[in-house]
Parts: sequence; C-alpha cells; structure tokens
Amino acid sequence: MTKRIMCFGDSNTWGFVPLEAPPTSRYPRDQRWPHVMAAALDFPVEMIEEALNGRTTDADDEQLPLAGAGANGLTYFPVALASHLPLDLVIVMLGTNDVKPHLGRAAGRIATGVKRLIDCVRTLDGGIGSTYPNPQVLLIAPPPPGRLSPYFVDMFAGGHAKAAAMAPLYEGVAKLTGAAFLNAGEHIQTDGADGVHFSAETQRKLGLAVAAKVQALLG
Repeated sequence: MTKRIMCFGDSNTWGFVPLEAPPTSRYPRDQRWPHVMAAALDFPVEMIEEALNGRTTDADDEQLPLAGAGANGLTYFPVALASHLPLDLVIVMLGTNDVKPHLGRAAGRIATGVKRLIDCVRTLDGGIGSTYPNPQVLLIAPPPPGRLSPYFVDMFAGGHAKAAAMAPLYEGVAKLTGAAFLNAGEHIQTDGADGVHFSAETQRKLGLAVAAKVQALLG
C-alpha cells in the first residue's frame, strides 16, 4: 500500500544548493533528501515536500521577504497538514533558522517551537470536514552549522552552540509527545560552501538515514 509522507522543513529540505552567497538554485528532485529517502524504502511512497527557505519553527522573521506568508512554520503548518490529508507520516526538520541572533532564541525556546508543531499534528483530528486519523510524526534535529561563509557569518553568529544544544532537547520533546526522533548530526555534518546548507552527498546520506528510521516506523 502506498504511504503518504509529508516533509516539513526549511532550505535544506527544499534542496538549496550551497554557494558562498545566494542567489542559488535547487538540487534536482532525485538528489533532495526526501526523495532519496522515498527511493530507499521497500514500499511505495507519495512524497509531499513542504519546504521553504528561511522557515522557522514558530518565529516571525521580519528580515525575510516571506515573513508573513509561511516563513513562520507554526502559522502555515496546520493549513499544510489539513490540505494534504490523508497522511501516514509527517517529518519535521526545523530549527536552523531559529538560531539567528536577531531572533534572540535560546535552544530551549527553539525546542518549544517544535513541540508546538507536533501539538498541531496531535490535535488535527480529521482536518476540515474529514475523519482521517492523525499521522505519525518523525522529528529530526538538524546538524549544527559548519564553517560560515562571509555572507552568512553574521546571520548565523553563535548558531553552532545553540544548534548543538538542541538535539537532546528535541529528543526530550519527541519522548514527551510520542514522536519518533532522529539526530541528523549523528549521520551528517553541514558541509556546504556557505556553512548552512548540505552538499549533494550529504543530502544523499541524510535521505538514507531517514529511510532507515521510516522503514522501521511504516514498513
């Protein structure tokens, strides 16, 4: 039976090709980690990518051109969930953009943001006018930023320490809410030229790591 999986994330889920400074392009479909994951599973998948460059867990970032149109993950997430029902699994990988210093967020506050997202799934209850069961959730803690290029060095200043502290907090959120958990930093490093995004090889490695987790959940 075909499984419907939605991946909700930021530019690394969107497939942002790392350069020292944007603008850039997007990896081809088969190189982006959600589709690498889907191809590695032993059952058919209908993959739904809900990814946006700059997306946060639940912060309004007025420095983004789409700050009022989905960059705040919590604002858009309930709509995305309801519009794509039925879903078997929702995979959430967010938090990298929350470490930006102008947002003033500690790791604990970022973890609260992902908990609020999971709570949206737990209270979906059929969406709007339907009776579909709530999907399972896989929460992924993103790896810390790497060596930042000049373009990103101020934008993500101090982000490595915050992101490194997020993984155990995300794991705690997953246990509290009954979500599955994957620490991406145990499998990959942020190795793109800008220090924020993934190389094509890292996209592939992450997709395979997520596939192993999803296989255990849905296989």
